[in-house]
Amino acid sequence: MQNTLLDAGGVRLAVRESGPVDGPAVVLVHGWAQSGEVWSPHPSMRSYALDLRGHGLSEVAAGGYRDSAVWASDLKAVVDHVGRPVVLVGWSYGGLVVVDYLRAHGTGLVDGVVLVGAITEVGRDRPGGVTGPVMRAALPRALSDDPAVAVPALADFCRDQSPGLPGEVVQRLLGTALRVPPRVRRDLFRRDVDSAAVLKAVDKPTLVVHGTADEVVDPAAAEYAAALIPGADLRRYDGTAHSPFLERPERFAADLARFVAEVSR
Repeated sequence: MQNTLLDAGGVRLAVRESGPVDGPAVVLVHGWAQSGEVWSPHPSMRSYALDLRGHGLSEVAAGGYRDSAVWASDLKAVVDHVGRPVVLVGWSYGGLVVVDYLRAHGTGLVDGVVLVGAITEVGRDRPGGVTGPVMRAALPRALSDDPAVAVPALADFCRDQSPGLPGEVVQRLLGTALRVPPRVRRDLFRRDVDSAAVLKAVDKPTLVVHGTADEVVDPAAAEYAAALIPGADLRRYDGTAHSPFLERPERFAADLARFVAEVSR
């Protein structure tokens, strides 16, 4: 594992690099209030797990969290660092960041797209951002500056987003979430983004993975994205909640490796 620091418009971004340097390149984008640490390395590919601005080891920037162009620029800094075509993988809120990139920069350096329990839109009544009861229960308490309010809400969220995960894993997720400042956690939701036109224009192979028991991002969000992206392959993980790569790691790793091998140049 190698930690790399990149400059994205004056903001320091951390990227965890792992796997064979000559393997297919995969850029992994985590979800709200998490970090690149959530992803497991894969022996057949070169992984670049980004910490979004304000998350993990990346800099807590003064702003930019409400701006699609800023998220696109941050992800472009990673793609440019890789220096060759990549597969973009977005989990949860990371799916929206991937779409931000596609909106601004297109698919010229993209071999494929993978959306995992992902939103592709955000804002009131946006079909690509439909949330479930676990997410709704966490908000707005998880956004509070008051630790007595936010910490229990985040603890419940980390436990309930993927029921059955070992306590050690849940506590690690909680620790990561608590490192994200409340103002950053809030700003990620203070956006209104319609992505229908972007999704319809995706011209690269796309895999959509979603748990049928996901109560953070409603499976309807996956159905929406898969219906708009030409030729998208929607794979439903029965009985799986919000984190397929943690709950069904062997199946997810196999599905991802097969997809990456098929699409990588």
